[in-house]
Amino acid sequence: MKPTKKELFKRQTTLQEIGEVGQQKLQNASVLVVGCGGLGSPIAVYLASSGIGKIHLVDFDTIDITNLHRQVFFSLEDVGKSKAEVLSTFIKKRAPFTAVSFTTKPITKENVFELLENVDIVVDGTDSLPTKYLLNDACVLKNKPMVYGSLYKFDGYVATFNVLQKDGSYSANLRDAFPKIATDIPNCEEAGTLNSIVGIIATQQVNEVLKLITGIGKPLINQLLIYNSLQNTQLKMKLKPTVLKEKIAKLFKVQTYFDAVCATQNNNLLITSVDLKSKLEDKNLELIAVLPNLKLPFNVQQVIPIQKFKPEKIIVDFNKIYVMVCQRGVNSYIATKMMKNKYPELNVFSLVGGISKYKIENN
Repeated sequence: MKPTKKELFKRQTTLQEIGEVGQQKLQNASVLVVGCGGLGSPIAVYLASSGIGKIHLVDFDTIDITNLHRQVFFSLEDVGKSKAEVLSTFIKKRAPFTAVSFTTKPITKENVFELLENVDIVVDGTDSLPTKYLLNDACVLKNKPMVYGSLYKFDGYVATFNVLQKDGSYSANLRDAFPKIATDIPNCEEAGTLNSIVGIIATQQVNEVLKLITGIGKPLINQLLIYNSLQNTQLKMKLKPTVLKEKIAKLFKVQTYFDAVCATQNNNLLITSVDLKSKLEDKNLELIAVLPNLKLPFNVQQVIPIQKFKPEKIIVDFNKIYVMVCQRGVNSYIATKMMKNKYPELNVFSLVGGISKYKIENN
């Protein structure tokens, strides 16, 4: 079937505030969506369905079984595949007037400007604090608006940052709301999340993009929307643009925006699912889970949440082999490096890909 634009967008162009003129603005727009998970996947699909002309997706991750409860545009058959690639294929099947492309490498300080160069709006769909600040700072330096979204358990946060004002200045950015990168906020793997709040915040972000492009309504400029799904309440926190481009330029020079999730892991600190399975009966093996409430296919000797993980408080036996495990192998690797730094001679490893990969490879 080959629908016309008139047929496909009829319900949208019927709105007097949109019309054919607004629809053409959407068709002419280019949007960068960073992150193709809980936020990014619905954002990208809704934007394409609205008629955005060009969308570029960025996500280095693959689909995990634990993603599916909230990342609803992926299926069981997609587990193990590239998020960005699968999402791109899905969009192409339903949005014939959207040119969609993707990148499967992490967004970093080295490539961020290249990715931002030819887009009108950047949408933050990540769950990585360092990446959020990287996007924010790059957008400030390149004068690009950024639609921000984040989640914590039952709460969601939305804002539109760095928008050009009538007087030539720019609106507040992420550092006006949160000046420094917090180091003690758990991600959804550690804290958990309800799928409904993910969808609510994602569509709020889509709403911001559509308002920016068409020029209708009042975007969340110089304010941060905080929504609580349990109480169904929301409030808007006013922001003032005080952290200016000059300061952010200085910060950009010195900050690494390092994210352990994106980092290359040292093979000498890793153990594969196959190797671990062969050692499960070894009496000298000690397994430590660094996330609580994991559904484990084997017994562990200790459970120490990564937020409370302190190697100096662990009584170690240098005759043993220690293996750290978590859901996807990120926090376990962090714990492994902490142990190795404290006890260089200790045999300590992180399970590659975590419990998710272990279950897949040992089914």
